[in-house]
Amino acid sequence: MSTIPLLRLSLPLPTSLLPPHHNHFVPHRTPPLSTFSRKPPPPTLTKASYTPTPATDRLISAASYFLPFFNSLHYGRFLFQQYPILALPFQPLLPLLSLYRSVPYASFVSFFALYLGIVRNPSFRRYARFNALQALVLDVLLVLPMLVQKIFSPGSTGIGLKFTVWMHNFLFVFVVACFVYGLGASVLGKTPYLPFVAEAAGRQLE
Repeated sequence: MSTIPLLRLSLPLPTSLLPPHHNHFVPHRTPPLSTFSRKPPPPTLTKASYTPTPATDRLISAASYFLPFFNSLHYGRFLFQQYPILALPFQPLLPLLSLYRSVPYASFVSFFALYLGIVRNPSFRRYARFNALQALVLDVLLVLPMLVQKIFSPGSTGIGLKFTVWMHNFLFVFVVACFVYGLGASVLGKTPYLPFVAEAAGRQLE
């Protein structure tokens, strides 16, 4: 009779007598190894497209800066008188300058040719139009000293002469620096942004 309790203990309990959480036991499934070994696809790399500036636009842009440069040479007469060595780099350009000045009204013809033929011509790219307009704005600045001299008449002696020399020297150095910068950038196909000029030129093309 003593073995009966032992047998009852060894028998499995019915499912109705088990705790509630045993009735809904779901074995944990390990995901297949293929899900761990799968790697995300590498990101696609897009190459940036670069369009070089056409040679025609470079030539038009570079030639445009000769207009203010030629019209500014007479402002350097005080520097050339005081430092004759500064005139040596401009000696190779004298034949071209003589040809330019031999044409009647060459400055006015060149100005309107650039403005009507390049700046206002939509068949040209914005690069050539922008550089041509910068050159024209720079050329317009050369008229300001003449207007100042006519209005205020600083005179040829004393403080008036010193002011005239200072104004001419500053304008000449500024225009020559802009010419070298604009010419070099145009040859390389870059966009030069001249101080006091680029902003005005950009607003005209918008």
